[in-house]
Amino acid sequence: MRSLPYVLLFASLSLAACASTGRMSDTDKLALYSSHAGAPVRDIRYNTPIGWDKIDDHHLLLTTRPTEAWLLRISGPCMDWGGATPTIVISPVTGGRLSAKFDRIHTPESPVSCRIEEIRPVDVAAVRAGREAMAAN
Repeated sequence: MRSLPYVLLFASLSLAACASTGRMSDTDKLALYSSHAGAPVRDIRYNTPIGWDKIDDHHLLLTTRPTEAWLLRISGPCMDWGGATPTIVISPVTGGRLSAKFDRIHTPESPVSCRIEEIRPVDVAAVRAGREAMAAN
């Protein structure tokens, strides 16, 4: 956990930079979500998500409820994003559970899939507060 202060410092600097431009870069989004993500979990209960956000070629934010989100690190880059927001397909999802190191994710346009390497819970309220603080600056 020695790197935690550095991650928090980087997140703070990234948020300050983002506030001045108005739009979050992939690096800024990853810093924001990572700074409010908990320890990795092996699997999560999975139903059809209510939304998702591409962070970069190796990370997605999967929202399963209004107050529940998960930071996924994938084995990409292997997603065909195409320029528009594509549909994502997560498979095989066995027994209503999404598992790291087992389940895969892809876009319908892509012939290859990415393995989900890591799943971390995200504190949605803290992310909202961080965004509001950035907007206020």
